[in-house]
This record gives sequence, C-alpha cells and structure tokens, in this order.
Amino acid sequence: MKYNRSDIMKIEVWSDFACPFCYIGKTRFDNALKRFPHKDNVKVIYKAYQLNPFAPKVMEGSAAEAFAKGHGTTKEKAIQKFEMFVTNAKSVGLEYNYEAIQLTNTFDAHRLAKWASTFGKEEELTSRLMKAYFTDGMNLANTSDLLQLIIELGFDSVKAKDILDSDQYADQVKAEIEEAKQVGVQGVPFFVLNRKYGVSGAQQEEYFYNVLQQLWEEEKPLETIRGASKTESCDDESCSI
Repeated sequence: MKYNRSDIMKIEVWSDFACPFCYIGKTRFDNALKRFPHKDNVKVIYKAYQLNPFAPKVMEGSAAEAFAKGHGTTKEKAIQKFEMFVTNAKSVGLEYNYEAIQLTNTFDAHRLAKWASTFGKEEELTSRLMKAYFTDGMNLANTSDLLQLIIELGFDSVKAKDILDSDQYADQVKAEIEEAKQVGVQGVPFFVLNRKYGVSGAQQEEYFYNVLQQLWEEEKPLETIRGASKTESCDDESCSI
C-alpha cells in the first residue's frame, strides 16, 4: 500500500537527557528535518528512556569519578570518553562541559517532559534539558534547577512544582521505557518511523535526510533502513562509536 502524502509521518524518538549521543543525534536529526521539504507532514514524538535508572539524585565526587564507578572503568578512561564526547558535540555546534556536568537521575525530568507534551512543548523542553545537563551543569534531579528551567521557558511553575512533588506521569515514563524493549531499542537515540523503520544511533545529518525522503517515497523495507553504519549511541552500560 502506497503512502498517502496527505498523512503525517510519525517519528518516535527514544532518548535520555543524560545521553551524550542523544543530544548530538537530536541536533543532526533536527537539522535534517529543517531541510526536508515535507517537514510540515512530520510529527515527532519523544519517548522516555533511562540509561541509568539507578543514578543518584546527587553526584558523589567528580564527573569522571562518578562515570568510572557507574561504568566499571577507570577515571583516566572516563576522561578519554569525555574528550571523545566533547569532540563529537563540537562537530554539530554543541558545547559539552564535563567540568561542571552533574551525572544524576533523569526520571523527574522525564516526568516534566511528559507533562510538557500535553501542551505541545515536549520538544522545546527536551532541548533545554539536554543543554542544561551537558552545557550548563544543572542537576536534572534537583527540583530548584528544574523549576528554574520551567520558569525560563515560560511554563506554569506552580503546576510543575505540583508534578515534581507527586508521582504524576511516572506511569507514563515507565510505560515508554518498557515500550522501548518491545520495539527493539537496545541503545539510544533510537528513531522509529511510522512503526515501520528503525534507525539507531546519532547518524549523520545527510543519512537522516535520506531516511526521511525514503520514508516519504515508501520504497525500501525496514531491513535496508537498519543497514545504517554502526555509529555513535549509548546503551545501558556504555557509549561508543
């Protein structure tokens, strides 16, 4: 059955605010989407994922020490990883500040993102949360830091505080994380296009553009789309290229 070009192309993106390649991948995808002539027919839906659901709300020691402990490696190797992340981020105009970064739990931030989705602002909050984490050194598990971002974006801070003080949207976050397993997500970022095609990792901008065009034309099967090169992505244990 041929794709009806009046329909909306639905793209679901599983990602975590604390995933270095999710921010890079989102930036590349966003740049490709801006160029796509049918972008008005594309609906992007963000889905929650946690690389480390057991991450603390307050980081102990330095970022390198926390990363090394969480990934079973050395501080020196953690610093090498950080340098690789910084270099990749610079390639798309992002600044990663591992001197200030707070490696903390992202569950509450995901709950706020689900709330933002109810009034069409999840993408905006997602971008801001990623910048807050990787560039600004903000603690995404800290209520004051999260409310600062909410106020900055002009959202309802009273409602946001109510959400953070409760367990609202927790079930939705957990359901989306569980859904990731059902669609075969093994690392993030992971893009699901019209529940037909799957793209894993922070692919290059041109690749994302070609995938969008391919989906629009409906010419190739899922297996071909998944033939993407092995590239930057994070799983529950590590981030690699």
